[in-house]
Amino acid sequence: MRYRKMPKNGDELSILGFGAMRLPLREDRSIDEVRAIAQIRDAIDQGVNYVDTAWPYHGGQSEPLVGRALKEGYRQRVKIATKLPLWMIHTRADMDRYLNAQLKKLATDRIDYYLLHALDGVSWDRMAQLGVADFLDAALADGRIGNAGFSFHGLLEDFKRIVDAYDWTFCQIQYNILDRENQAGSEGLAYAAAKKLGVVVMEPLRGGNISLPEAPPAVAEIWQKAAIQRSPAEWALRWVWDHPDVTVVLSGMNEEAHIAENLAIADTARPKSLTPAEHALVAEAART
Repeated sequence: MRYRKMPKNGDELSILGFGAMRLPLREDRSIDEVRAIAQIRDAIDQGVNYVDTAWPYHGGQSEPLVGRALKEGYRQRVKIATKLPLWMIHTRADMDRYLNAQLKKLATDRIDYYLLHALDGVSWDRMAQLGVADFLDAALADGRIGNAGFSFHGLLEDFKRIVDAYDWTFCQIQYNILDRENQAGSEGLAYAAAKKLGVVVMEPLRGGNISLPEAPPAVAEIWQKAAIQRSPAEWALRWVWDHPDVTVVLSGMNEEAHIAENLAIADTARPKSLTPAEHALVAEAART
């Protein structure tokens, strides 16, 4: 596993983070707890030290599952990230109520990386009016959270003003070979990095669609032209990790083979390691 530093606090974080949004399921669509806990712990044993969850994931069951997975000494080996569900917040008091509930669900007294969930310009303005800056300041001061950040799904201009509106440690953006100009995009990534924010990337495989083993024939032909043959998932992950301003890449993993592949890629992925020819190939595949 390779690691990158969070710029403002120096934390050495695994470049691959375990996203707990798409955990393995039983036939009744509930989480396959035995398998999910084994997967999370195996990833940690192989060097993953950042686990990301949120209030709504798996109908509210992701956070408690993560809390159980991190028992028996695993909590001390990882940074937990979870998120304030903004659409459920109507008062300043609600912010504390949900954070305190999340601490209980995760069976911890501190959430290392706490995000405002799925911000855009409108939701940020509403939260600002409700006093979210005071909430974050207080939660940082009393130790309930270690670092404040936000995840973002909105327009670039709103992303920039949110970055400038508070002393964030990090942000989380959707970024992949297809989303270079959507939402925050490449320009937002550079803007956040220039402000010394760590950048956590979500949806590096666009919900798994980029990594489908049976790529569209026209795209498969492009990958086949590469001097080094890689799976679509490896091309997509290496492209994101090639950006030195990216701190952590989240993968919503639920298949043991996929976890093993992602871990293997994360062992060797270095920033600025793709050649110009390989970047051109990825751009051609993305356009196609």
